[in-house]
Amino acid sequence: MFEKNTSEQTAVSIRHLSKSFDGVEVLRDVDLEVREGDVVTILGSSGSGKSTLLRCINWLEQPDRGSIHIGGQRIGVNDAGRPMPVRELAKVRARTGMVFQSFNLWPHLNVLHNITEAPIHVLGKSKAEAEAHARELLEKVGMSPKADAYPNTLSGGQKQRVAIARALAMQPEVMLFDEPTSALDPELVGEVLAVIKDLSAEGYTMIVVTHEMAFSRAVSDKVVFLDKGLIIEQADPETFFTNPSTERVRKFLEREES
Repeated sequence: MFEKNTSEQTAVSIRHLSKSFDGVEVLRDVDLEVREGDVVTILGSSGSGKSTLLRCINWLEQPDRGSIHIGGQRIGVNDAGRPMPVRELAKVRARTGMVFQSFNLWPHLNVLHNITEAPIHVLGKSKAEAEAHARELLEKVGMSPKADAYPNTLSGGQKQRVAIARALAMQPEVMLFDEPTSALDPELVGEVLAVIKDLSAEGYTMIVVTHEMAFSRAVSDKVVFLDKGLIIEQADPETFFTNPSTERVRKFLEREES
């Protein structure tokens, strides 16, 4: 069993982040700190800005205002305040690993090649090195027997576990999960959440957008609640779930429990 990382170092720092689409402000002056080794879960109703926040962290969406630092390095903008060149942006973005709702596996590649493609072509690893690491990761997520299978033969839960292994293969500093169980049948949710819990126990830094309340309570170091683009509450899980400070969160939790 790995010990939980208790580092005080900041893994992700977000300051005054705002983002609009078609004149509608989806994120409004968001501030958030995530320490190395922490698991932060982000809760909120549909349309509250949760997924947009994740996509801004790795610059899949460019914020209108504010700054994001990953491991002390600002993403998207260089020291001169200009947009980062593509290659520089790719290096900073590689410090995060993103797991999407819809898996995003390449259908024409088998499981092993889905995992090794980026480490070989982006990180410059040899085929042998990338495959050895991929097999270790498949063992970690319980998918070793499916190394030669193609995505269309896998269940949703299996696809998502492969997607997690693929993200880990890039050796990111921060893992981002965007509703990783929302596309799964209920009976498959547990197998994916178990993998994420194991990663938490190993000390991975993770930011997880989720609607799974019990999971959030069990794995989080901090729970963040977004409402209409604003962080209206953030607290340790015990405080958040038993003694929330805002009426909005109390009503949200009551509805989820009913």
